[in-house]
Amino acid sequence: MTDPAADNYDLDDTFASRRYFAKFQGIMQHMLRVAGVMQAEGQLTREEVTILARYAASLTHTFRALSWKYLLVGRNTGRFFGALTIDGRDSGFPIAEELMTMANDAQQAQVHLGALPSVEDHKDRMVQAILSDMTIPTKLQFSLSQRLYYEELLKGDLFWVRNDAQAEWMGEASGRRKFRLHWATYDSQVNLPVIYMMEVEDSGDEALPRDTRRWPEVQAHLSAQALGALKLVTIARGFDEDFDELHPKRLRRFHLGPMYSNAYTRQNGPLRDVLAEAKAPEGQDWAMVWTEEELISDRTISEKSGWFSKVERQIFALDPMGGQLPDMGATRTARSIILPQRPYQVLEEHNPPGFAGVRKFVVSGSGRVLRY
Repeated sequence: MTDPAADNYDLDDTFASRRYFAKFQGIMQHMLRVAGVMQAEGQLTREEVTILARYAASLTHTFRALSWKYLLVGRNTGRFFGALTIDGRDSGFPIAEELMTMANDAQQAQVHLGALPSVEDHKDRMVQAILSDMTIPTKLQFSLSQRLYYEELLKGDLFWVRNDAQAEWMGEASGRRKFRLHWATYDSQVNLPVIYMMEVEDSGDEALPRDTRRWPEVQAHLSAQALGALKLVTIARGFDEDFDELHPKRLRRFHLGPMYSNAYTRQNGPLRDVLAEAKAPEGQDWAMVWTEEELISDRTISEKSGWFSKVERQIFALDPMGGQLPDMGATRTARSIILPQRPYQVLEEHNPPGFAGVRKFVVSGSGRVLRY
């Protein structure tokens, strides 16, 4: 395996690569359980958990596809096809270029499948190579892994670098239609998946999802503004000013990650020392950070628009601490960390600065989640 101390490095060892994918698939399942706990505590609604579950599932499918693609990494397959490149310094996730390449592969998946033997044909040839030629059919194994990769791409429901906005009906408020918009992106600056949810009131004549003029413009606008470096208030105000008939009442952003692992990442900070000291067994050597930002409309004002009309604008609630904290451009920011039992015990023993206000979700091997 290439030096993990580098910012980005290749997982070119077969077993390290497979353990990495197994680790992430487990983490995605734990995230769903944590979301369930947050719903039970009233921090998330059932509809919000459903949305988060969809994106977690699409991330799981993406990791499964990549695991097929790189199943034979480090083995002599007779051809070069590279190794998974991960961001070992900032995120612990694959770099965004991996998802971009996967999107291109998905466009050509049907062509590749047409040139590859079927799964059963692969298996028959491998049995023949083992029994008749007394050889390990590495090249056939590689060919089969690529077929399974392209089949996974054709199934769809994958997490892409850009996942366009979808709209869900929420009922009516003050005689206006109300929708929850949600979209997601894979932030290429920090190599992390980010999920957005926005509750909007629609005062237009046509319902937003059926409006052939406004809906494509809204999707394009939200995708263009889905940048982690932008504050929520900047995104919300821009949306409010660009769409006079849409009124954003609540905007939320979920940052999934970074993922810390003593075996795969070299981030700075207390968690690095905690994981090193914990010496947890394989599968429990990790910690996952989850950050939620929330922006809420406090009130509305009317502004002049043109000569004779007025439009409604939102005034968002900011800085609830009265200037005691830096302006984060949000009404509220909450940080959580998900980690197995042994790293949690070491974290509690050390009690490093900055973790007092962090919600801690501890997961067991059986899937049980406890909140501290």
